[in-house]
Amino acid sequence: MNKFKQLFTQYKILALLIAIAIIWTFFSLKTEGGFISPRNLSNLMRQMAVTGVVACGMAFVIIAGEIDLSVGSLLGLLGGIAAVLDVTHHLPLPATVAVVLACGLALGLFNGYLTAYKGIPSFIVGLGGMLAYRGIVLGVTGGVTVAPVSEGMVQLGQGYLSPQLGVALGFGLFALAAVLTWRQRVNLGRHGLPVPAPWRDGVRLAAIGAVLFAFVRTLNSYEGIPLPVLLLLALLGVFSYVATQTVFGRRVYAVGSNMEATRLSGVNVQAVKLWIFGIMGVMCALAGLINTARLAAGSPSAGTSGELDAIAACFIGGTSMRGGSGTVYGALIGALVMASLDNGMSMLDVDTYWQMIVKGCILTLAVWVDVATRSGRR
Repeated sequence: MNKFKQLFTQYKILALLIAIAIIWTFFSLKTEGGFISPRNLSNLMRQMAVTGVVACGMAFVIIAGEIDLSVGSLLGLLGGIAAVLDVTHHLPLPATVAVVLACGLALGLFNGYLTAYKGIPSFIVGLGGMLAYRGIVLGVTGGVTVAPVSEGMVQLGQGYLSPQLGVALGFGLFALAAVLTWRQRVNLGRHGLPVPAPWRDGVRLAAIGAVLFAFVRTLNSYEGIPLPVLLLLALLGVFSYVATQTVFGRRVYAVGSNMEATRLSGVNVQAVKLWIFGIMGVMCALAGLINTARLAAGSPSAGTSGELDAIAACFIGGTSMRGGSGTVYGALIGALVMASLDNGMSMLDVDTYWQMIVKGCILTLAVWVDVATRSGRR
């Protein structure tokens, strides 16, 4: 049994990818191929972008041993502010984006300040924010949908990368993967650590190349790579680099693993938590902008249950509810699982209450798997 736990933990991401393949196959059969059509996959990718952006920040929050229940309401508030600035005040798009990002950072730091410096549990801060921010967005929008937003704003959520640039992006990502693989081999050899057999790296690069080829070719068959997906890929790269290659990233994991030991080692734990929530606020701002642009309107109900989708994506993707463990790319795979279920069940016209039941069961299963595979190892 212990050996099974170790194998499952080691290949958790592979298990998730297999689960996605099963989900896609099921819905494809049920929709007679409609689910995997280029148009629907493009819509699916754009649909997951909002949850994925929030999940990037939420992964850091949970890894640090905290939780933020306010992100759905904060997303709706910042998206509503963007719509009001664009439609009512006619601000230029760059100014609107700058103001919304600044508001997101400020509100995120405010949440972090209450948690890190005032000692209020993040669960309570998030719960209070969930109610307060939802009330503020109702006041900002007057309780009505603010529309239509400008064409420039719409392009943020509905624009596409040209097919030529999409192909160039695919080649660039493959080249980056090859360079990183080579650097990893060099570093392992330099430190006298075992270097994987060349064929293993070759197989991995071949798999990456096949995925990139299918990804670019499929999306180019419709309109091209959606701009929100491009932003999500950029965030994946930035957050993965921060998590694995920077001092701040290592401190985030250390705080979640053992906060007291990290404090005694000289790390300013309060500052780390403050900036984690600040980053979360910026991610909510980006998600709010994308959501408003995608809908071409600011809705007072935007972001409802967004916090649950983001938290579920992190847990499904392998982020431990106990903190100290998890990856951003795992959270994004979890977001893809959630979006695939939403999209597929909507195509099959499954009743809303059944969709909620299925997602609730999957979240519970993901947390149970985390508890079962980590019991006795901490």
